Amino acid sequence: MELARNLRRDPVTRLDPSPARVVGRSAAVADALDLMRRDNVGCVLVCDGDRLVGLFTERDLMTRVLAVGKPLSHPVAEVMTADPETVAPKDPIRLAVRKMKLGGHRHLPVVDESGRPVGVVSVKGVVRYLVEHYPAAVYNQPPPGQVPDSPEGA
Repeated sequence: MELARNLRRDPVTRLDPSPARVVGRSAAVADALDLMRRDNVGCVLVCDGDRLVGLFTERDLMTRVLAVGKPLSHPVAEVMTADPETVAPKDPIRLAVRKMKLGGHRHLPVVDESGRPVGVVSVKGVVRYLVEHYPAAVYNQPPPGQVPDSPEGA
């Protein structure tokens, strides 16, 4: 199948990763949220110098800050996802999708050979890639839960 072959061969860069939005580990949650809101993104990367140490997402905000009543002045390093899964720009899309699926991740940092963050791949980017490259396979699927019990027609 062409799709399976291309997912093995196409690099992560074909997903058009968004630029890395970075905060320091001592930044307040409020600062991370301001950056996320300003740039309309679902996560920021947390770095110590130029080394990636974590990822702070909307999910982290909901489960580790708001749900437990922590103030937005709390350091982001204490509520981030530490040591997140990453991919390299030349890694195949298939690897990124597998890591997202196995870990339940919606975002993966993209790091260069030195481990410095260069971008972020999102589930949205994967879906956009699939729709742009395989529209017939995507658009010809029935909506979830809408499959008839028996074939229609003559």
